[in-house]
Amino acid sequence: MGREVVVETVDLCKVYRMGLTEIHALKNVNLKVYRREMVAVVGPSGSGKTTLLNLIGTLDKPTSGKIYIDGEDITIKSEKELTLLRRKKIGFVFQFYNLIPVLTAYENVELPLLISGVPKKEREKRVRKLLEMVGLEDRMNHRPDELSGGEQQRVAIARALVNNPSIILADEPTGDLDTETGLMVVQLMRKLAKEEDSTVIMVTHDPQISEIADRIIYLRDGKIIGEHKPR
Repeated sequence: MGREVVVETVDLCKVYRMGLTEIHALKNVNLKVYRREMVAVVGPSGSGKTTLLNLIGTLDKPTSGKIYIDGEDITIKSEKELTLLRRKKIGFVFQFYNLIPVLTAYENVELPLLISGVPKKEREKRVRKLLEMVGLEDRMNHRPDELSGGEQQRVAIARALVNNPSIILADEPTGDLDTETGLMVVQLMRKLAKEEDSTVIMVTHDPQISEIADRIIYLRDGKIIGEHKPR
C-alpha cells in the first residue's frame, strides 16, 4: 500500500499584477507531500516559497492549477468552507510567534479549541498534554513577554498542533532564534508532528534547519528545480 498523500499541487501557478507588470511567483508547481512527512522548502528570496505556503494554507488563491488537501480540491471551496478547513486541518507557525500578549501560554494554546467550541474538560486535557510535550508545563501561566524566544516558539508549536491538524505550515520558524535554539525547536516540531500524525511543510533559508527534514524541495524563480533526502 502506498503512502497517504496529504497535500498535492497540480500545475500550480500564481501571478501577481503590479500596474502593467506581471510577476509569476509560481510556475506549474507539482508537489506531493505525505502523511507524517516533514518537508523543507528552500530557495533564494523571491523564489516563491512563502507564496506556496500561503496557497496551501488557503490564505491566498492560485491563478491556475489545483491544490488537494486530504484528497479534497480546495480551489473550488467557498470562503466559509476555507475558514472551516483552516480551523480543522491546518496549523500555522510563524517567524515572530504571533502569540497574543495579554494571554498566558495556556490561554494562547487553548484559543483555537475555544473558537472550535471544544468542551472545557477536553480543552484542558489537550492543552496540558501539548504544553507538557513541548516542555512548558511549568511555564503555562506565563505571558509571552515572560518567556524566551525559544519558549514562545514552543508555545506557537503547541497551539499549531492543538486541533490535531493534518498539516503544519511553518514560515521561517527559526528566523528570530539563535542557531542552537532554532535546531531544538525544529527537531521538537518534527518529533511532535510524527507523534500526532501531522505533516509539516516548512519554509527556511537555513541549511542546518533544512537538514532536519525528511525531504528538501528546492524552489527557484517559482519552479521546483530539485529535491533531496538528507538521510
